[in-house]
Amino acid sequence: MAFGNLKGEPLAESRILIVGLGLIGGSLAAALRAAGHERSIVACDPDAAEIERGIQMGLIDGGDTRLTPLVEGASLIVLAVPVLAMRGVMDELAAALPEGVVGGEAPRVVITDVGSTKAAVRDCALAAFGELPAGLVLGHPIAGSEKSGVAASDPWLYANHKVILTPAADTAPSAIARIRALWQACGAEVLEMEVERHDQVLARTSHLPHLLAFTLVDTLARQDERLEIFRYAAGGFRDFTRIAGSDPVMWRDIFTANRDAVLTALDDFEVGLGRLRRAVEIGDGDAMLATFDRASHARHYFDSLLNQSSYQAEYHMQRQGKLTFRAAPGGRVAGRIRVPGDKSISHRSIMLGALAEGITEVKGFLEGEDSLATLQAFREMGVAIEGPHQGRVTVHGVGMHGLKAPSGPLYVGNAGTAMRLFAGLLAGQAFPTELIGDASLTKRPMGRVADPLRLMGAVIDTAEGGRPPLKIHGGQKLRGIDYDMPMASAQVKSCLLLAGLYAEGETRVREPAPTRDHTERMLAGFGYEVHRDGDTCWLTGGGKLAASSIDVPADISSATFFLVAAAITPGSNLILEHVGINPTRIGVINILKLMGADLRLTNEREVGGEPVADLHIRYAPLKGIDIPRDQVPLAIDEFPALFIAAASANGVTRLRGAEELRVKESDRIQAMADGLATIGVEHTVVEDGIDIVGAGDRDVSYGGGRIDSLGDHRIAMAFVVASLRAGEEIVIDDCANVATSFPGFTELARVVGLRVSEETQEVEA
Repeated sequence: MAFGNLKGEPLAESRILIVGLGLIGGSLAAALRAAGHERSIVACDPDAAEIERGIQMGLIDGGDTRLTPLVEGASLIVLAVPVLAMRGVMDELAAALPEGVVGGEAPRVVITDVGSTKAAVRDCALAAFGELPAGLVLGHPIAGSEKSGVAASDPWLYANHKVILTPAADTAPSAIARIRALWQACGAEVLEMEVERHDQVLARTSHLPHLLAFTLVDTLARQDERLEIFRYAAGGFRDFTRIAGSDPVMWRDIFTANRDAVLTALDDFEVGLGRLRRAVEIGDGDAMLATFDRASHARHYFDSLLNQSSYQAEYHMQRQGKLTFRAAPGGRVAGRIRVPGDKSISHRSIMLGALAEGITEVKGFLEGEDSLATLQAFREMGVAIEGPHQGRVTVHGVGMHGLKAPSGPLYVGNAGTAMRLFAGLLAGQAFPTELIGDASLTKRPMGRVADPLRLMGAVIDTAEGGRPPLKIHGGQKLRGIDYDMPMASAQVKSCLLLAGLYAEGETRVREPAPTRDHTERMLAGFGYEVHRDGDTCWLTGGGKLAASSIDVPADISSATFFLVAAAITPGSNLILEHVGINPTRIGVINILKLMGADLRLTNEREVGGEPVADLHIRYAPLKGIDIPRDQVPLAIDEFPALFIAAASANGVTRLRGAEELRVKESDRIQAMADGLATIGVEHTVVEDGIDIVGAGDRDVSYGGGRIDSLGDHRIAMAFVVASLRAGEEIVIDDCANVATSFPGFTELARVVGLRVSEETQEVEA
């Protein structure tokens, strides 16, 4: 047999003994040969013909139907026998191995297994050896096939699959390292887990599905109409029941050995099945929809998490990998476009719609990763949500106290807004929750919401430095507080107001400078009374929310990139439709006008309590300004794009009072400064801002180069806009997170005339 090449470090094992030369054991030998392992591999199997076939295939060098003669000289032993046969094999090994060879800090012989249930194998080892040998490393490759026997051996069976090791506290680290090397040589990803946790997880993800498949096929096969049933079975039936063709003896042994965990998993499934049966019986469409929609979207959602890929890309079945933008110099900006919906309002529409009584219809919903993560989190807390379909979402509200405990941590991706607002909303629930996010979000400060929530009576645990994850203890009695925010933050204000919904008495929040007021406006739209007097807003807990219809305006933060693109490009003439112009968000409009931009608001109106307008912008030469401090909180998310406007203006633009930019998805002051340095823009960084020396009216304002966006979507999009006045190509790396706020950005940029393309480098599994 000819083998391909598997990457992996050469194994130092002098002789590998595989006990049980079926599909799993044979494929291990095949994978080792494919990886270039030339040292001795021998096998023990009760079927002499299987051993002979393995020798003929070039998998093994020899073997025997007896175990004891093969033990001498073996440095690594792999037990690939059925779980119920494990005790006899362990007893024979314990008798055949010289005393002490599998013990100590550096065991001469290490032993592992491939069983899919670990507690039973551990018990066999304890009974056979009298203790768990330091050289015993229990393991389980998550791979298989319906085929059996050594003839079905596949050298690629373990490539890009997971192998779970379950070492004990006293297992020798050197033994673990050797077994890890064994599987890595086969191309597998090696993980570690406690024995009990392994058996619980596998009972749900592997053993239960097999049990259901066997049961379904057996039930249908015993019916009178079985020929008709199987003749007309569709692909879904065949896909699901494929695993019922697996080895019946092996699965009998697994269900016997892992009985308790399988029964627990089956109990949980029966509860869910009973709930769905009742919904079908009484025609409860909301309950059915909640189950089906939650399951459908969870399938995409968890695939994306496990593959470390984009949820939005998984959701839309797009390819994933390392994303790079290439922005060619020059281009034009003209046309009439509508950018995606406002992210802040999209988040809040799902949150308040879920807590309302009745059905909330949302249109214009932003189908970006951040808001999709919020939507999925509420599905996990029992809320039935239809969509999104072309920006339309229907939320079946469960009322203020209708949320249910999620089965695990709530993952909010890169969404700082979601994590901070969730902290307030979940502090008032009866159940505990944990909020987790991606690597970028894990670096962002959450003490600014956790500390005041604790003053209200919430019990919240954070990681070191007040960073995620957040563990929120449920069932706490909250009380309203008067809180003076030390910094201007709409997220902190909204967090406390949402907690105030569940608090006794009034919750009052004073802000040192105006911040976006979407939460207050939307609460009012849902019929909840919110008061404001000057710099203070407050509400009284204990009320209810009534379902509402929401038309999400286009996001002014997304529109900003095109506003700046038109503002710096000679000959531009662009209209952005239906843009939200909330007074707490229009800092970018005010700043661009102060810089001399030819920007007009037309068709002004109010939709669902939010003011909107069409923004018409043409090119006009910009001038550097000292950005007014009172405009900084009103444009905090728009500064990366505004820095590009400053780089293209006449004179110096000075920004102060923007410390908040240091703790966004990246340190945006430093990240932008590094990028500006790369393309040759003169600047000076200070702690709370930056001075940028603009290039003026020159056709080419700066050069090109390669920019690291640090995974920050706004940094990436800002330097695409910069290409309009660049003399050379600008290449921006690490751009996948643009999907968090602006899916379809590059397509829309090309529509108006920018010369930008995407390059995706596929990520190896």
